Parts: sequence; structure tokens; C-alpha cells
Amino acid sequence: MDRQSSPAAVGLLLSGGLDSCILLGELLRQGHRVQPFYVQSQLVWQREELLALESFIWAVASPQLLELVVLEMPLGDVYGDHWSVTGHEVPDAATADDAVYLPGRNALLVIKAALWCHLHGIDRLALAVLGGNPFADAGDDFFDRFESSLNRATGGRLRITRPFGRLAKREVMQLGLELPLELTFSCIAPAGGLHCGRCNKCAERKAAFRLVGAEDLTSYATTASHSPARGGGPKLEMN
Repeated sequence: MDRQSSPAAVGLLLSGGLDSCILLGELLRQGHRVQPFYVQSQLVWQREELLALESFIWAVASPQLLELVVLEMPLGDVYGDHWSVTGHEVPDAATADDAVYLPGRNALLVIKAALWCHLHGIDRLALAVLGGNPFADAGDDFFDRFESSLNRATGGRLRITRPFGRLAKREVMQLGLELPLELTFSCIAPAGGLHCGRCNKCAERKAAFRLVGAEDLTSYATTASHSPARGGGPKLEMN
């Protein structure tokens, strides 16, 4: 893959999770030249997540897909003894969706990728935020103001776009059914390199496959007899 970017490229902020990987596949299907970014924050699941993302990128390799750029944004000094850093008391499948909310992380994820785009001539950064996201830092007002402030600070003209911003989880999953979704990673408490099968994000992942009646080929370290019903809106993929 060619490392060189161009003004025609679309920046894409990736995690290893379902939504952002499906967005990568959709952008490539539409013929876009894509510059992917991963932000390494030294959180407990990110080693496994990055390995999974590299496998997914290899599986969907295309001349239009540029080399993954890994950016460093350590959060241990800010989050301290938070479960995302320590791995202790990770939200399990019975917790509400807001249990996995990481304060300020959307802004932190976006700003470094956005600055990279500005400095390398890319004028669009895409995020896999879904419709119905309940958090204040994932809505239209937040991203409109954030984009305006960023461009004012840099003198740039970057557009922050959310191609899935009006879609529900079912619609996004349907777009990705032909992709190797078993290579994606959606766990916040990995066990032996696998999805733990018990955390909040694993429950969300299982529910996503059930929504579209698709077989879940994910390797889970443990499989519960059933997954509880999930509530709340979808979030920016950070798993």
C-alpha cells in the first residue's frame, strides 16, 4: 500500500470494531481513496484491537487503501485508575451503555487525526458515529462546533463527516455482511487474545449479529448461555 496521501483521499478514524471497519469497506466500495488512522491510547484492549484491525485491513486490501497511520495519544496520566487503564471492574454484559463512556475521548481521538489530515492535504475526516448516539460529544452540535474551532485554530478547511450518522445499527450491519467481520474486535476485557464474551462490548457485538440474523463467527474465550437484551444508542466505536 502506498503511504503517500493526496487531497483526493478521505481520512478515516478506525477502531477495530464493527462500525468503523464496515465504514472502511463502504468507502472502498464507493471508490474512495482512504487514509486510515488508529489512535493508540494505551488502554487495556488496544493491543488486541490493533492486531485485529491490521488483519482486517490486510483482508480488504485495495490499491485505494493507504497504509494505516498509528497515532499516539496516551491517556493513562489523565484517566488514572479508571477501568479502561487498569482492567479492573470492567463493565460487564449487565451494565448500561453509559458504563463504557470515556470522558472526552471523542475529542481526543479526532483532534490528532484531524491535525494529521490538515498537515498532509486531506480535507475530509470520516467517523463511524451512528444515528441515535445519546452522548453530547457525538451529535451534530458538538461536531459542527469542533470542526469550526479546529479550522479556526489551523486556518484549514477540514470537514468532519459521519456517513453513518443517520443510520441505525441494523442498517450498518447489513452494509457489512459481505465483509470479514469475524476479524473485527469489540471487547474491552480481552482474554488470551480473544473476545472475553462477558463484557459490555461483547454483549453489544453479539446483539449486532442477531439484529441481522447473521452467524457470529467471533472466537469468544467464554460463551454465556444467553446474552441479555441491550438498550441505549450506539456509540463511536472505541473497542
